[in-house]
Amino acid sequence: MSERAAPFHCPYCGDEDLRPSEAGHGCWECASCRRAFQLKFLGLLRPDGTTGTTGTATGTEHTEGGGE
Repeated sequence: MSERAAPFHCPYCGDEDLRPSEAGHGCWECASCRRAFQLKFLGLLRPDGTTGTTGTATGTEHTEGGGE
């Protein structure tokens, strides 16, 4: 699996004319509806429906990858 994946379509209008944004990692811009959005991988779901990367019961966030 690749470390970075690109979205196939805009989550707002469904158009495929997307470009990476200069706003930061995971940020995208849609040329069709002129919206900007950010994607973030949260983790894989466990069989009970919870994510496996949320940390402890206190809600500590676990970050994947390097120092970005």
